Amino acid sequence: MTRFVHLTDLHVSHPEAADAGQIPDTPGALRNAIDVVNAMNPQPEFVVASGDLTNLGDEDSYRLLADILGSLNAPLVTALGNHDKREGFNAVFGDGASDTPLQHDCVLGGLHIIVLDTLVPGHVAGRIGADAFDFLETALVRQNDLPKLLVMHHPPQVSPDGLPWATIDADSTEKLAQILNTHHIAGILSGHIHVNRICHWNGIPVITNIGLNSTVDMLETSDLRIVEGTAMGLCEWRDNGLSVSFAPLTPVAKELGRIDRKRLEAFR
Repeated sequence: MTRFVHLTDLHVSHPEAADAGQIPDTPGALRNAIDVVNAMNPQPEFVVASGDLTNLGDEDSYRLLADILGSLNAPLVTALGNHDKREGFNAVFGDGASDTPLQHDCVLGGLHIIVLDTLVPGHVAGRIGADAFDFLETALVRQNDLPKLLVMHHPPQVSPDGLPWATIDADSTEKLAQILNTHHIAGILSGHIHVNRICHWNGIPVITNIGLNSTVDMLETSDLRIVEGTAMGLCEWRDNGLSVSFAPLTPVAKELGRIDRKRLEAFR
């Protein structure tokens, strides 16, 4: 079994970034999440941060992000979201400011992790471009014996009736489905929509969680009502599939009771 953690939508802003759209303390939320992850026993084999790493995409915010992430014990896999800017990210985490997309793959915990860049500058919605598809097709034939875990900030378009800005576009979705059809895909980790959700798309689980910024009131059906709340995904990969539990981080829940382990294990 492989245990890993899914973080998303960090939206970190430097205190001097003059971010008028930033309400909660996202640097504090990320520090809290890292403290929780570092205290886990057993430790996760890796952590995924699936985009919107910062809120404005400025270099100062990426430097603050790098400083906070430096305390994480587990290996980290990152993707970019629509709030990110490639120039700012690459200036801090890459070889210098450039608009080079963030696309990479690695093997961790017996999973072949493939990261796609779905960022379209100036747009809320996502897209997988020709270069990203070329990268994906090349990466998929590597590590043929391992299941693939895709990471992309914008999820595929599960329903044609969904909001168009909430996913990659229909053409990207259709082509992605065709390419993945013959491969063993463990799951797709995404973010962007700030809700805890598991969808099955062409037999592939697509996982999002509310992230570390805010969430959406799913019972409000006329407007998009944004409310407080942060969470992360606790993921377990087994030969028979991917399991995900959503772990709320804030608001802190009031404890109503506790059953000790000895008594718990004695239940029949």
